[in-house]
Amino acid sequence: MRTHYAPPGAKGLGPQAGQNARGAAARRYSLAELEQMTTHQLRSICHQERIVKGVVEAQSREELVRIVLKYRGADESLFIDEYEEQGFERLEYALQHYLNTPLRDAASIHIPAKITIYNGLPLGRRDGYQVRAPHVPSVCESNVLIVNEQEEVCGILRLVKDGLEPGVFMLCADKNTVYRRTANRNYSLLLFRKQDSEYLYKAYYSNRLMPPANLHYWRMPVSELDIREVEQTQAVLAIDFGTSNTTAGAFLDYGFIAEPSSHDILNGKLRLGTINYVSFAKTAEGDVAGGDFLHSGGSGMGVASTAGWIEMLPTAIGVADCADMGDIKYTYGYEAMRQLKHNAHAGRTSVFLGMKRWVNGIGKMEEVSDASGNTAVLRRSELIRAYLLHVIQTAEHQFKCRFKHLHFTSPVKLKEPFMAMFQEVLDDDYVIETEHALDEGMAVLYNTIADQIEQDRYMEGETFEALVIDCGGGTTDLSSCRFRIEEGRISYNIDIRTAYENGDTNFGGNNLTYRVMQYIKIVFADYYARGRVLTDLDELIGIPGADLFRHVDEYGVTAVYEPLEQRYREAERVLPTRFKQYENRTRDDYWRVRRNFYFLWELAEELKVAFFRRTSTFRRKFEIAEQTARSGRMDRGDNDLEVMPIAGWCLSLNEGGRFTDRHDSPDAVFTVNEMSKLLRADIYNIVRAFLEDFYEDGRLQQYAMIKLTGQSCRIEAFREALKEFVPGRSIEFGLKADEAGKVPELKLACLRGAIRYLTARKLGQIQTTVTRSAPVVPYTVTAYTHQGGEKVLISSMEQLSRMRGAVSRLMHVSEVAFYLKSGDDKLQRKYVYDNSRSVYNAALYEEIAALYGEQIPQEETDLIVNGEVKFFVVTGENQWGFHIVPVARMQEQLLLGEKRLFTFEDDLSELDFFDGLK
Repeated sequence: MRTHYAPPGAKGLGPQAGQNARGAAARRYSLAELEQMTTHQLRSICHQERIVKGVVEAQSREELVRIVLKYRGADESLFIDEYEEQGFERLEYALQHYLNTPLRDAASIHIPAKITIYNGLPLGRRDGYQVRAPHVPSVCESNVLIVNEQEEVCGILRLVKDGLEPGVFMLCADKNTVYRRTANRNYSLLLFRKQDSEYLYKAYYSNRLMPPANLHYWRMPVSELDIREVEQTQAVLAIDFGTSNTTAGAFLDYGFIAEPSSHDILNGKLRLGTINYVSFAKTAEGDVAGGDFLHSGGSGMGVASTAGWIEMLPTAIGVADCADMGDIKYTYGYEAMRQLKHNAHAGRTSVFLGMKRWVNGIGKMEEVSDASGNTAVLRRSELIRAYLLHVIQTAEHQFKCRFKHLHFTSPVKLKEPFMAMFQEVLDDDYVIETEHALDEGMAVLYNTIADQIEQDRYMEGETFEALVIDCGGGTTDLSSCRFRIEEGRISYNIDIRTAYENGDTNFGGNNLTYRVMQYIKIVFADYYARGRVLTDLDELIGIPGADLFRHVDEYGVTAVYEPLEQRYREAERVLPTRFKQYENRTRDDYWRVRRNFYFLWELAEELKVAFFRRTSTFRRKFEIAEQTARSGRMDRGDNDLEVMPIAGWCLSLNEGGRFTDRHDSPDAVFTVNEMSKLLRADIYNIVRAFLEDFYEDGRLQQYAMIKLTGQSCRIEAFREALKEFVPGRSIEFGLKADEAGKVPELKLACLRGAIRYLTARKLGQIQTTVTRSAPVVPYTVTAYTHQGGEKVLISSMEQLSRMRGAVSRLMHVSEVAFYLKSGDDKLQRKYVYDNSRSVYNAALYEEIAALYGEQIPQEETDLIVNGEVKFFVVTGENQWGFHIVPVARMQEQLLLGEKRLFTFEDDLSELDFFDGLK
């Protein structure tokens, strides 16, 4: 049975009840929320809310929780949410004996005319079943019983505050709620006062007979209550599983299920005959909309905002409860980001970000823990599966159907590993499209192809060539596409050829956020050390904007940022963020430094998103939320200045080896011109790395268009950098003025292209021929000969299908080392092949050729002498990595050893911004 804490009522110290010291409505805190907070956070609440006892007296963490609950505790309702076998019978007994007093103001309560509920699906804010009782103050959050004329209980719902309008509630229920159909179907909803609802809660879970009571109630007849089973659909749910954010959607035709929800159609939440995107709640079902957290792009900012729904979910999963290994409970997306923030990013609760990076290591184990200190060890695949199931189940709740068929987009170079990962983590529960699955680059390009067909803008029979630059949260990829459209007698015939051209697994939107964070940290450290803001970006990047690109060409990008990097290192002495180096210090010191990092990171993410949303905002500053409320300022200040209120501002400064907390925000204004100059060199450097060879050998001229996709490509500096290589008319930026809180068009381009492709194939509108060229590898693989010379086995910027190399050793060698280097000849990693003679088997060359073809040519094996083993590099078009295949000769007999795979990246991105060393 679930236990709930109802804090005692108490008057505050100083201000009137229900108000804080500034006269504003006081925030209320639940026990579950407070239990996840650190001692420092609890003291900060006492400071902000002017709870004197928690400020002037030294208190333990447990005592601080009790004090905050006493003066700012939120009333918690006792909801029936876990099924009890005899619960319905106990409720029916209570209704038959104690349901005595009908309340007279039922006419002032308005409920929906028709309610449709589904076994196995939750009922929540998304469904929009409102109960309006603005003139009946005794209606409150409570349990609601569905009964028929014989007072048989048919189901239990919850009445939850809407949060946007006083006296308005939503009908909610968990997905495991049990509904009973009865012969009598004249249904009514029974609403109760708080004390009566709590009596029914206790009656439902109690094994003993409850004492007599006089239950007061409102009986609200329901015109039509429809209890349905969920239908399975043949529609395909497409999912774009991203490093930072995930999107999903499906084309829902008029017959995707036999009986679509008329309620959702009337409310505009279900649109037939078009693409429907899955929307995710920024707040949890029980949260009040318009709360204290804005999660923009998964940043988890503590900024006052209006809550709602958005067609994007941060790729994040948190562990809520791992006490029972057989029933681990998780949090997802925005809720996981809130969990991370409540922990000050340093609590015991495990939260994982960027799970897409795990594609080549899903079998690795991760130790997880929850807020109560319980620990467990899970495979990464279990975490990915839980997250993907949440996305699928959210789609099923929104569209009121069961999905069996799934389509996942994936990076072009890693399509096969991603398809294998999705099939493994989802087992046999779903049918995953593999034959006609699109990679991310092709999905983006098909979105353009579909536009050309719909708008009749294509040249029939002509080959159209394009490059796609996808700058996501953690990686950037360059792929090429050639396509030709011919109008056949019964369909369009489309020939598509695609290839991965280049990429950087360590550059993406997070790199840009980190650069902004560096600047913010320097400015803030300067303010706290000197008492005023003196930092000028021109001091950190002294190169004029017009000369910046030429400077990168001549001296490299490192030279541009060296002064900024130096000042960032100096700022560490004042405002530390490298929390990894504090693991040997006290727990309080470690938490403070870790909180500094994540607080600044979130400010940087919000600043980046705000400036490049393409609005009229040119200047922005941060301000404590209480200060903004006191001054009466709105979000937008003078002309182009936007003030961003921050709830609970706190940074810890290192003053002579001791930490002190600062709750005052620096009076610093950041401008869009500063942000553009700050990021311009980084962006130009990645564009130059991708396009310089294309430009110098003339290949760039053959491409009619360069298309930018991914959220980070909204930054105008991408267009400016591309203009150095191609004319502006060849760049398809595809940007519109994005509204705050809306998903940028560039983020949805990949998902929309995949859905349009699948739909066109299903409807027989297109017939496609797809050819994927072997990807180009931006790495070099080498090994050392016995003489100490370095031998290149895989050359950078060659196609995988063309690679061939080998290195020889004596047969008794126990291990051989191979080295992976980046394009600039920096060592990335070392591989070791453990050689064991026991795994060698005799083989004829014809048998070797049947397995590996020309990659192990006969002229090479003929040169192998007795006692020698030659380690061949074997590559494949569908594997982002290489195999080592040893071939030896003993007593004139060829021996074939064990083939082993070495991936180019264990994690999709080797650069971790959250490792505590930034």
